[in-house]
Amino acid sequence: MHTSPTRPSVLFVCVHNAGRSQMAAAFLTHLAGDRVEVRSAGSAPADAVNPAVVEAMREVGVDIAAEVPKVLTVEAVQASDVVITMGCGDACPVFPGKRYLDWRLDDPAGQGVAAVRPIRDAIEARVRALISDVVPA
Repeated sequence: MHTSPTRPSVLFVCVHNAGRSQMAAAFLTHLAGDRVEVRSAGSAPADAVNPAVVEAMREVGVDIAAEVPKVLTVEAVQASDVVITMGCGDACPVFPGKRYLDWRLDDPAGQGVAAVRPIRDAIEARVRALISDVVPA
């Protein structure tokens, strides 16, 4: 497969990097493969990925059990073409020349798998639309 040198990079940010941003990053990696560089981070990262999120992703064949929440750095934002925030508000630094999107999604923190499924499905739909928008065919 031909890899373009202008591979777009996407950063998903939420507060804890334990749910929404982990699901979004996993879906983008799963669906777009090496056509895009994927990062995720949190402004106040949790100790671990939400177990209900891990289970909900496992149900659709995506294993994120080995992922760990990462702290949001200025460098990660600077290195990304598209920055997608999910409720981190003013904690995400803004740089000129980046494309910013804010996805308003319920926070899966403290929720069971049943509550996480609709959030997961909404994220997958948004990621699929994002791929058609930013990832070269």
